[in-house]
Amino acid sequence: MGQPRIFSIIDKACYDYKMIEEGDRILVGASGGKDSTALIEYLYNRKKRLNSNFVFECVFIKTEFGKPLPPNILSCFEKWNIVLKTIDIDIEERSREDKKLGCYWCSTQRRTELLKYAIDNNFNKIALGHHRDDILETVLMNAIEKGCLGGMPPRLKYEKYPIELIRPLCYVPQDLIIERAKEQDYSGFTCTCNFQDNSTRKIAREKLKVLSDNDEKIKERLFNAFVKK
Repeated sequence: MGQPRIFSIIDKACYDYKMIEEGDRILVGASGGKDSTALIEYLYNRKKRLNSNFVFECVFIKTEFGKPLPPNILSCFEKWNIVLKTIDIDIEERSREDKKLGCYWCSTQRRTELLKYAIDNNFNKIALGHHRDDILETVLMNAIEKGCLGGMPPRLKYEKYPIELIRPLCYVPQDLIIERAKEQDYSGFTCTCNFQDNSTRKIAREKLKVLSDNDEKIKERLFNAFVKK
């Protein structure tokens, strides 16, 4: 039996962008959502399948607003022999008067903790679970809000730090992740924070549906036009 289609698509992205190389130390942000969990499953599968010489670890950034990881996610991690580290941070304590307390601020603080942990523990890459639809929505958000095309490149090297961001799911349609998550029983975990404000992303999501007529081939061409180098 061949490997799942989703893994073949991620393999291609990793090959095209040389995301995973021999000797890499990769840190993964484990949010408990389907996207990061699919990424973790892939990395586990890749090491077992290809006997690759890279290591990866997972960190869960726990905030006062988020829920703990549910039993079905923890069960998957145990099955995949994942060692999970939890870092507690206080988002509200870090808030500033000039910054709105919402998804963007929270994600920025969690990214900061990931970066700090990666540097302190000699990781050279941080893997994020953004899929193709996330990336296209961000392109549209930047076009609408900022008047420019860009955002979420598949591979990005920090100028100030010895760390690269990689997005191995960059070619993967969201529907394929949803399908895999249901098959492997790691779907259903979502953020329920009262400070959520995703209105801009929701608008971009609807515009992407209209622009692409929800056709996967059109989305692929949009990705190649706006993102792929």
